[in-house]
Amino acid sequence: MGDVLYVHFGAGRTEECYPRLLDLLADITPVVQALPPDAALADVRGALRYFGRTAPELAELVRVRALAHHGVHCTVGVGGNPLLARMAAHDGPPGRVRTVPDEPGAVTAFLAPKPVAALHGVGPATARSLGAYGLDTVGRVAAAPPATLQRILGAAPARRLRARARGEDPTPVVPSAPARSASAEHRFGRDEVDADVRRRALLTLADDLGFRMRDDAQVARALTLTVRYADRSTTTRTRALPEPTAHTPALTALAYALHDALGLQRARVRALALRAEDLTAADLASRQLSLDPRAEKARRAEAAADRARRRFGADAAHPAGRLGDAA
Repeated sequence: MGDVLYVHFGAGRTEECYPRLLDLLADITPVVQALPPDAALADVRGALRYFGRTAPELAELVRVRALAHHGVHCTVGVGGNPLLARMAAHDGPPGRVRTVPDEPGAVTAFLAPKPVAALHGVGPATARSLGAYGLDTVGRVAAAPPATLQRILGAAPARRLRARARGEDPTPVVPSAPARSASAEHRFGRDEVDADVRRRALLTLADDLGFRMRDDAQVARALTLTVRYADRSTTTRTRALPEPTAHTPALTALAYALHDALGLQRARVRALALRAEDLTAADLASRQLSLDPRAEKARRAEAAADRARRRFGADAAHPAGRLGDAA
């Protein structure tokens, strides 16, 4: 039986009591990794004997305590590693405990029929590339020759994808790990109904995030958009980037796509937040070489603007159209 829990805190007062929900997990195991704003990983190997319960039973205990103490309905996936636990949690309606047994045959049966986009870290662009070769399910990817995957994706991404398609994930659950995300938020002075103003705010946020990441030599693998409305409700959407990046145009394009997909039309928006997810060192991330001279020119211009901002301040150089610029 698996010993990793992926806990997704769903309906309820998650945002305001997230730290206390983490404390609830810490009462069961000290090995808790926060995945803000609404999830966490927990390694319960050391807790099984202490509590005299199986991992699924501990998962049910977490679910019941979260509801009883905080009014939060959570979904818990149980698996042998973070990948399987996460996929188990997402495999069905919310508010349940779902388990992927450790047996290789059970793992294969669980993964094989799923669309390749269900694998954590596989974005729409990668899924389309694989689908063009008929590799549209996890089972087909797992059975594909390594050389085929390498031709499609490149050596390192192909190795990672093949391992995930076979249910392998060596990533440990790291307690009190440093934040692997960076966020920026803009609160409007009034409830904003103009989509163009919201897009200018997204450009501003994406530019700020991109500059901070480039300054720290980091790149993001995904982007999360949170929209807060006048009635204080929120909508959150996450999408993987085509490749790890801190390039402002790439971040902006994905932010626009997330925003436009919501179909907000005349919605009254109080605030927008962008969060760069799954940060990693820029020198450890692979980047596809571009044959477009315009793209390389844009990157050189961005690097020059960054140097100006470091020397003369944040307002020295930035993309046109940010909030604060003349409309």
